[in-house]
Amino acid sequence: MRNYQKELEQVLLKEENKGKTLLLHSCCAPCSSYVLVYLKEYFRITVFYYNPNITPDSEYRKRVEEQKRLIEALNRKGEGYPISYLDGDYEPEAFFTAVKGYEHCPERGERCEICFRLRLEKSGKVAKEGKFDFFATTLTLSPLKNAELLNKIGEETGEKLGVSYLVSDFKKKDGYKTSIRLSQEYDLYRQDYCGCIYSKLERERNKEK
Repeated sequence: MRNYQKELEQVLLKEENKGKTLLLHSCCAPCSSYVLVYLKEYFRITVFYYNPNITPDSEYRKRVEEQKRLIEALNRKGEGYPISYLDGDYEPEAFFTAVKGYEHCPERGERCEICFRLRLEKSGKVAKEGKFDFFATTLTLSPLKNAELLNKIGEETGEKLGVSYLVSDFKKKDGYKTSIRLSQEYDLYRQDYCGCIYSKLERERNKEK
């Protein structure tokens, strides 16, 4: 099995990559916290917030504002390269169309894979259009997400589009634990479900049990 953390470190150690541009797809502020603190020493990062899976609209807006607030707080500290933000379109109909027929799949199943691909392919296209040197996702930080699958989708997308995908397994080196600490430090809203209505309903059923 590949060690994605070591592969990432090899990219970071190359002097020619210092200060290059990275389009970082973010799923939420808490997951992005560690990733941003870690990578802003190496890259000029633009956070791309594209998550059409999130419902309801009020939840989506809340997560967007928390993402912006975190970026502003990190930029005020003045360490590393400044972080930019790019709004993705909020298009839940794209998510519902993509996962039609997979509504009853359990979380971490086929529906999640479709959702990963939807978000990473959009991120890759935006990175290509914006002439970014790399694109990546914060999704590999979560212990509930399959880093191998995410990197496979990311690399396939990058190869197809002709843009470099930055492999990762951000949960390594205590990345997830650090994100919890940073979330507390910046008083970030930590949601209790992935984002889509199906994961929300599954979480509520589990709570009832």
